[in-house]
Amino acid sequence: MEHENRNRGLMIAIHAIAWGLMFGFPLLFTQGSGQTIDWVGYTGYCMVPLSFMLVFYTNYFGLIGRLLFRRRVVGFVAANAVLILAVVLLIHLWFEFFRVVVRGEMPPPEDRGPHLPMAVFMLRDVLLLGLTAALSVAIRVTGDWYRTESERQQAEQARTQAELQNLKSQLNPHFLFNTLNNIYSLIAIGPERAQEAVLQLSGLLRHVLYEKNQDFVPLEKELAFVRSYVELMSLRLPGTVKLRVKIADAADAGGRIVAPLLFITLIENAFKHGVSADAPSFVDIALEIPGGTDWVKCRIVNSYFPKLDNDRSGSGVGLENLRRRLGLLYPGGYTLRTEREGDRFVAEMTVNCRIRYDAELPDRR
Repeated sequence: MEHENRNRGLMIAIHAIAWGLMFGFPLLFTQGSGQTIDWVGYTGYCMVPLSFMLVFYTNYFGLIGRLLFRRRVVGFVAANAVLILAVVLLIHLWFEFFRVVVRGEMPPPEDRGPHLPMAVFMLRDVLLLGLTAALSVAIRVTGDWYRTESERQQAEQARTQAELQNLKSQLNPHFLFNTLNNIYSLIAIGPERAQEAVLQLSGLLRHVLYEKNQDFVPLEKELAFVRSYVELMSLRLPGTVKLRVKIADAADAGGRIVAPLLFITLIENAFKHGVSADAPSFVDIALEIPGGTDWVKCRIVNSYFPKLDNDRSGSGVGLENLRRRLGLLYPGGYTLRTEREGDRFVAEMTVNCRIRYDAELPDRR
């Protein structure tokens, strides 16, 4: 609303300045030449800008919206033709009245010499008023286009915000569901380890609950969260699993920000599909910040043990959810590759921390 009021005020100011210049045109030239103002003559001149205003605003507020925007082009042209001819005739009658009655001038004698016929002056006025009508169309169409584009951007931003909120509401239960499944498995293996896992889970949930309403969080917080999550997942790993973890230090974050829980989906999938209870398996997690760049790189390689169709652990929205979040939050500033390579699965994601969705602005940068 404030943005619309500001644009409306700007348009009113532009119109006022334009018409002010037209009405003040003879006054400016009189001041520059040092002559006195002929107020009677100026009154006669005012009929010219008034006729332009009549044609301009009749189109701007009436004919364009009622005829042209409704695709009644023939009617719009015909209405303008009648309007312009009527205004030209009115101008001609006004100047004759002004010359004879106000000025008291007599008609010029026939033997005064060759002079342009009145039809030439009337044709000139028709062309000028036609250009005025065309200018009114151009300004109205341009203004409506800008207003429509602004409304479209606002609607798109509202839709994006709603979709992001929906994705967040899916993400948090998905994370909690997988984590509770892991703790449930630990209860049967060792109650003490399960208690430790519950304690770690409370710290993770604190991060999830406090940051869930934020589009972006400091990267160092997210790195610490990932590190704690991996430690929690490692509690239930059997001895046949080799876990290698390389997570960048918080000091390397350099004030960058990142979407919360952005890497968890890939890490969850690695533990879900890369770990076997009885066969040798491995999970390699690398979360790095290449020096001198604004990119954060996550690369996860794990052995591949696809789950059976009757395995209902997890909600099944992980990767699709992640792709949609990346498209909304980092348009043009991310890469994501997930594919099977033989008996292993590779997931690579890079995110540019300088290209991010801004919740405060209608544009994206």
